[in-house]
Amino acid sequence: MDMKILVAPNAFKGSLSARQAAECIANGLIHSALNAEPVLLPIADGGDGTLDAFMSDGGQIHSVAVLDPLQRERVAEFGVLPDGDTAIVEMARASGFTLLKPTERNPLQTTSYGTGQLLAAASALGCQKIILGVGGSATVDGGLGALQALKVQFMAADGSSLPMLVGGRLQEIAAVDRSALSRTWRKTQLVIATDVDNPVLGKRGAAAVFAPQKGATPQQVKQLEEGLQHFFALIEMETGRRVTELPGSGAAGALAGGLIAVLGGQMVSGISLLLDHHDFVRRLEDADLLITGEGSLDRQTLAGKAPLGVARLARQAQVPTVALVGDSDWSADQGKEMGFDAIIRITPRSLPLREAFAQAPQLLEHAAHRLGEALEDGTIAFP
Repeated sequence: MDMKILVAPNAFKGSLSARQAAECIANGLIHSALNAEPVLLPIADGGDGTLDAFMSDGGQIHSVAVLDPLQRERVAEFGVLPDGDTAIVEMARASGFTLLKPTERNPLQTTSYGTGQLLAAASALGCQKIILGVGGSATVDGGLGALQALKVQFMAADGSSLPMLVGGRLQEIAAVDRSALSRTWRKTQLVIATDVDNPVLGKRGAAAVFAPQKGATPQQVKQLEEGLQHFFALIEMETGRRVTELPGSGAAGALAGGLIAVLGGQMVSGISLLLDHHDFVRRLEDADLLITGEGSLDRQTLAGKAPLGVARLARQAQVPTVALVGDSDWSADQGKEMGFDAIIRITPRSLPLREAFAQAPQLLEHAAHRLGEALEDGTIAFP
């Protein structure tokens, strides 16, 4: 009898999408001596790959002309699930970190406007529920750009309407005007899928934690923190909603907090939402093994990353879990505490990072092949 293996990796950032990673793992298993039936279920936690992961069971993809983080025109996609009523929007498609060259990354100069254009397009189709995955952004603008795309106006001290703004200009805003915001948002259920629990402000806030990852200097981090503090004080005056301390409100450069404050809605764990959508617990019932993975298992994984989410469910179902990773900060014992029965590094330690990224498909497929061989000959076995 074939061994049923659920293949549910996250994206390997910078090298493989979740779908590509799942296919590499499946190919490695199929070409090994193991009699295996790989079932592919690429996963995501709100970041890169969220759209593909939700749409893997069907639906319709729509293409929209948007502006990228530096206000350049590009085409981005969003999806509508088979119910015809639920849209899936992935922020990274329009406002993503990977859309910029390393020399272009500066959150003082970037905008989330393109994400707002995707939200507007989904709303225009009549979708009553919009799931927005907010990982992988290039912005720290508090959702300012996205709100501008949705017709929220931001006023200068002289009462004039400010043109398209970026993260470094938050302090120029003197007032907020929501009068042109479409009334459809009162009836739209906005669900923000995130993998972090950071607030807007403070040591764990959007500027302090995420801005350096997006190219900000210490002085720029201070400027962004002050700008977000000013911006959210104005939003609270306009809406009556105080969201700065809400867990997850700092996600995507505080876009999560900005949208929740102005549009309403809720924040949820991205991986939990996706696994519920795919009825993952039921799929585990007849599985013999779960294989997951991502580029790195580290402290960020503990904040709600996709591999940890699937590993915890697999442990509850008593299904052993193997993680194939580019790198890991964890010992074998630490991995087992988190729900991973084995952690297998796919990259030789002597291989430079750039080469590892370039060779990621082959490295992952070879690691899955070795795993299949080891499972077949009993070198690796689970009780």
